[in-house]
Amino acid sequence: MRRLAPLLFLLCSSLTAQSQVRTVEVRTPRPFGYFLGDLVRAQVDIVVEPGFALQAASLPQPGAITYWLDLRTVAVTQASAGGGSRVRLDLTYQNFYAALDARALEIPGFTVTFVSDTDKGATTVKAQVPHWSFNISPLREVQPLGREDPRTYLRPDGRVASLDTQPLVVGSAGFMAMALLAFAGLAWDRTWWPFAKRGGRAFAACLRRLRALAGRGEDEAAYETALLALHRALDETDGRRVLADDLPAFLTRHPAYARERAGLAAFLDASRHSFFGPGPAGAMRRLPLADIVALTRKLTAIERES
Repeated sequence: MRRLAPLLFLLCSSLTAQSQVRTVEVRTPRPFGYFLGDLVRAQVDIVVEPGFALQAASLPQPGAITYWLDLRTVAVTQASAGGGSRVRLDLTYQNFYAALDARALEIPGFTVTFVSDTDKGATTVKAQVPHWSFNISPLREVQPLGREDPRTYLRPDGRVASLDTQPLVVGSAGFMAMALLAFAGLAWDRTWWPFAKRGGRAFAACLRRLRALAGRGEDEAAYETALLALHRALDETDGRRVLADDLPAFLTRHPAYARERAGLAAFLDASRHSFFGPGPAGAMRRLPLADIVALTRKLTAIERES
């Protein structure tokens, strides 16, 4: 009896370990049709009792397995399945066997370890993944028939269906036409070329001229030219001459510009000092050319909104 006790203990331990690992199943996309250099994939599903976790150190490590087989990647996912825990291993191998004929090659199995930690201690169980095989084919014949012209060994390029490019051309032309129409509308709104000289945008035309004058720096002649340009823009907008005393009536007829009343009054005051007072030097101190450009930019924005 004393000799049978250890044997019974080992047998019970083995049965317990087998019950803790429920199933081990290996799936492959296909067992045939592989060539030199192909990737061979396999999916291993291991179902264990709840509470058991996979020991990452027991997984096979990527690298060379045999002289003709490498393990490229190992991916692990874990989920619940039928009251147990399912661990899925996604394995990717690469075949380097240069076969001379069609034959079956065997990928060796491996063992993974699961651990369950409880208050009473840790329980370890091993799951054996069996070996499996796949069929490999040669890339070419061992001894092809001799031919005079070696080019006859080559296969012609595969034919592909011709594509009708007319819908693409028509669609591209349609989008291009819409883009040109949109750009033309923007050019019309901003009075860009070729709409720069169209009527109704006096301040926009004046702003372009003032930007050119601003590059001349502190030039009294350029300053007076800028004053006259803005005067002409006011006159064209109102359809009559607009002087300092006419500003209230101008704003009554064009209320959109009322928010720039102070700027227009400062401009008309500087114009009076330049043309009917001490001269442009004093006017430039009152209202620099940069301020005239800024005022015209605001008037242009109001003009565009109107």
